[in-house]
Amino acid sequence: MVETTKRLRKLSFICGILSSLLYFCADILGGMIWGNYDFTTQYISELSAIDASSRSFVVSLYILYNIIVIPFALGVLRFAGRKRVLRITGGMLIGYIATGLAGLFFPMDPSGTATTFTNIMHQIFAGVIVFFILLSLGFGAAAFATWFRYYSIGIILVYLVLGALPFLSVVQFEAGQPIPWVGLVERMMVYGYVLWVSVLSLVLMRMVRDETQLTAAISN
Repeated sequence: MVETTKRLRKLSFICGILSSLLYFCADILGGMIWGNYDFTTQYISELSAIDASSRSFVVSLYILYNIIVIPFALGVLRFAGRKRVLRITGGMLIGYIATGLAGLFFPMDPSGTATTFTNIMHQIFAGVIVFFILLSLGFGAAAFATWFRYYSIGIILVYLVLGALPFLSVVQFEAGQPIPWVGLVERMMVYGYVLWVSVLSLVLMRMVRDETQLTAAISN
C-alpha cells in the first residue's frame, strides 16, 4: 500500500514535468502553424484568438495541458500532509488550472476593441491567472528552506521587473502600434513559471526518493 502511494505520487509529479513540455509545444507549434507569427512582438493569447489559424490546435493542447496539471496539483496537496504552506501551494495550482480552463471560453478578439465583452473577460481571467501564479510562487518559496526558496523569490522579482516593461511603451500602445518585445517579455514570464512547475516536480520527486531510501535503511 505504501509503495503504491509513493508510485502514484511520483507519477503525479511526472505530470508536472510533462505539462511544462506540452505548454512549450503548444506555443512553438502554434506559432509555426500561424506561419508569419512573430514570437517577439505578438502575445501568446493571439495563437488562440478568435479566427486565428492556430486556434483549434492550440486550444486543444491548452485543455490537455490543464488536465495534466490536475494530477500534479493533487499530488502536491497529498504530499503536503500537515505542511500548511505546501497545501496552499497546491490549492493555488488548482485555482490556476480552473481559471485557465474557464478563460478558454473568452479568447482574444483581434477584430474588436479592448472594451468588447470577450476582450474584457479575457483580460480579467489573465489577471486572475497571474494572481494565482504569484501566490503559488510565494507559498512555494515559503514551503522550502532550501535553494528552491531563493529560486522562487528570484522568479517573483523577475515577474515584477518584466511586468513593468510594457508600460514603458505606452506611446505605442495608445497609437495602436505593436509594443516592442511584448511577446518576448510575456514568454519569459510564462516560461519562467512553467519551468518552475517542472523544478518543483523534480524537488518533490527527490523528496519522495529520499524518503524511500530512509525507510529502506531503517528497515535494514
